[in-house]
Amino acid sequence: MGFGFRKSFKIAPGIRMTASKSGLGVSFGGKGLRYSVHSSGRRRTTASIPGTGISYTSSSSNKRNYRSNSYQRHMEILQREQQAREEQERNRLIVEKFENRIEMIKSIHKECDEEINWMELNDTPAPFQKDQRGPNELSATQIYESYQPNFFVKLFKTETSQRNKLLKAVQSAAEEDAKAYQEWLELRTLANRVVDGEVEAFFEVIEQMSPLDDLLEFGSGFEFFCDQSQFMNIEFDVHSDSVVPKTALSLTKTGKVSEKEMTKTQYYDIQQDYVCSCILRIARDMFALLPLEHLVIDAMDEQLNTTTGYNERVCILSVHLERGPLNRLNFEYIDCSDAISGFTHRMKFKKTGGFVPVQPFSNHDIQI
Repeated sequence: MGFGFRKSFKIAPGIRMTASKSGLGVSFGGKGLRYSVHSSGRRRTTASIPGTGISYTSSSSNKRNYRSNSYQRHMEILQREQQAREEQERNRLIVEKFENRIEMIKSIHKECDEEINWMELNDTPAPFQKDQRGPNELSATQIYESYQPNFFVKLFKTETSQRNKLLKAVQSAAEEDAKAYQEWLELRTLANRVVDGEVEAFFEVIEQMSPLDDLLEFGSGFEFFCDQSQFMNIEFDVHSDSVVPKTALSLTKTGKVSEKEMTKTQYYDIQQDYVCSCILRIARDMFALLPLEHLVIDAMDEQLNTTTGYNERVCILSVHLERGPLNRLNFEYIDCSDAISGFTHRMKFKKTGGFVPVQPFSNHDIQI
């Protein structure tokens, strides 16, 4: 036998509220006629003749129970229509996500970090003189010195506590100023080293500012090599096998998702666009980040060596890019593969076979 509870109490003349495990109910009326409403949607009307024991009760619910097959079938159809609309919307989103992924792969080069003016940063004046108080401390000190306790502070004798709080605020402000000064000093020192062409400073900038971090979402990896201030070599791991999809998604006329294997031409065309787009993006970000004039970027990928039967890491594209010609490109409308062809490069590409390994440029191959 289960346990339950029921509690009824009066909330106004003629109105009672009942609380039970099944929910809340409210009833209206007097001895001859009462109307009850339950939180589940049930409604009940009770009419009686006092003193006779004769009564009549009528119950109803917000949820109608249909008995005929036609009404039941109608409700089933409505439910299936709703489910079909939800499924079609999910399918549209699946295909839209796929199409957006392809668009992103082909337009990576359109994004670029803001250019850093290291000369300007090197000439940036200090936020305040080191032997003087900083602006935050001065402001907090002025508030502390001009503090006047009001009537309630004097009444409750909290002046000492208030002054201690203001004094702590002065100390915190001084710490903020010291931190700001230290950050300015470190940035100015780094800027001076970059302007002087210190290669070690270049690597510190790359480590601190993490350029190309959004390309890591595609599984890309990077290695940077630099032994002179005007020239840098970058190896870019393509990972095209995990980035470029091998199947194409589309919607059928009935709203279902159709998945078909891409043709070799389609797949390798997207792969080439992806690789060339990434190389242009890498060059744009590095020229914006550092005062370099020349970049050699080698795109590396895994390919099957049919002689050994194992995958090997090979160079599929090596290109020498210069700051001036690169900055003159209209990145919104270029074809990335055509744009790469405008620079000194090594690339062998077959429409139905993709990239063929090439020999990467060495420092001796590049005329600076």
